Amino acid sequence: IVTFFAYSLGILIGGTMGYFGGKVDLLGVRIIEIFMAIPFLFLMMIIASLMRPNVVVLALILVFLTGWIGISFFIRGEFYREKAKDYVSAAVSLGTSNWKIMFKHILPNGLTPIITFVPFSIIGDIYTLVSLDFLGYGLRPPTSSWGNLLSQASENLDYWHMLIFPFIALTLTVFLITFISEAVRESFDPKVYSRLK
Repeated sequence: IVTFFAYSLGILIGGTMGYFGGKVDLLGVRIIEIFMAIPFLFLMMIIASLMRPNVVVLALILVFLTGWIGISFFIRGEFYREKAKDYVSAAVSLGTSNWKIMFKHILPNGLTPIITFVPFSIIGDIYTLVSLDFLGYGLRPPTSSWGNLLSQASENLDYWHMLIFPFIALTLTVFLITFISEAVRESFDPKVYSRLK
């Protein structure tokens, strides 16, 4: 869910910057640089000291502070590359609206970075949430999470099963996400089915 909303926001911002360019792009890059300068862990410490974050608050913080930044740069580059092509000029000459050109014509041709980076983003979001829970800045007991279980296990090393099973579950989840996303990427790869080999 975090990755979906973060990528939706990043695609909207990056596509707008790449398509319109000029002052819109300049302003967007400056805003992104401001968000990149925010120290995420320190901000989480401040929020955790002021309130008790739940799943929704953690997800919103991840989406609006860090999740959208990386993909917006890649989508911006794809839109810059694609908007100079002939099919975009043809759509403009037919009087198609800017938003329709952006999301019906350019975005389907610029899906490569999205398909490539989604699995890494999902894995990164999982590790971020687990790390925050482990350090005590995320979900707190009695809410169950892998980070809380690993934190309890680090305080009770005599109970080895508290450490092993969350670690195995986390590792299996990451491996499954990697394998599934690799299969999805290969299914979208036109070179596999190309006759011009």
